[in-house]
Amino acid sequence: MFNIEEFDIKLDTEIIGRNFIYFEEVNSTNSYLLETEVNTDPGTVVLSEYQLQGRGRKQRDWTAAKEQALTFSILINNLVNIKNVQLLTLGTSVAVVQAFENLYQLDVNVKWPNDVLVEDKKIAGILVESITKGNKLEKVVVGIGINVNQPNFSGKFNIRPTSVRMELKKQVSRERLLSEVLNLFEEMLQNLKNNKQKVLNDWKSRSRLIGEKIRIVEGDAEKYGIFEDIDNNGFLMLKTREGVETILTGDVSIR
Repeated sequence: MFNIEEFDIKLDTEIIGRNFIYFEEVNSTNSYLLETEVNTDPGTVVLSEYQLQGRGRKQRDWTAAKEQALTFSILINNLVNIKNVQLLTLGTSVAVVQAFENLYQLDVNVKWPNDVLVEDKKIAGILVESITKGNKLEKVVVGIGINVNQPNFSGKFNIRPTSVRMELKKQVSRERLLSEVLNLFEEMLQNLKNNKQKVLNDWKSRSRLIGEKIRIVEGDAEKYGIFEDIDNNGFLMLKTREGVETILTGDVSIR
């Protein structure tokens, strides 16, 4: 059972998580925040022990054993003014990585566009979703799934999963980890407002694929080249024989 008091003691934010909603079970924490109008001030965090329709990027299923993982969403809305959600995805990845570094000294890296890895194993993922009206972002929600105390995983996965428990060989406090992620997330939002380059640099310093030959798959299309860099909007810059192409989305792997 998640101990809200233990979580709240370590939470050191002004806005993020100050309105905290806990569910034993919900269809999706992202969907809850996108669809409900009740108790959803910007900064609201919704945590659920189990999601009936948990999902990752491209509507892929994200399942987590009850009381072993952290599956939660953060309502952003007007807390930061961004032109695209990719920067928010990268910044969230950085906050999660920094929490792992601070609490457990884990060697964690990021994989464009939304994965957090230990070596080549997935330990966390991010899904940013939004509702727009015209050209205006009406609602922006950041969904985060972290593998915390799972002792093992069964099934088939695009990327082999791991958990904090599997890496450290011991269980850890989910409450402490969540508060650390949210503390760093609020700092990251301030950097997105005032020092966007720091967020980009923090992400790039934890990427092992920049400079590597990669393969990008999007639907039935495949592209090959060198991961040159990310641009100021957080999109991947792919160097090919024809020049440098900006990639907005796709699954990346080493060629």
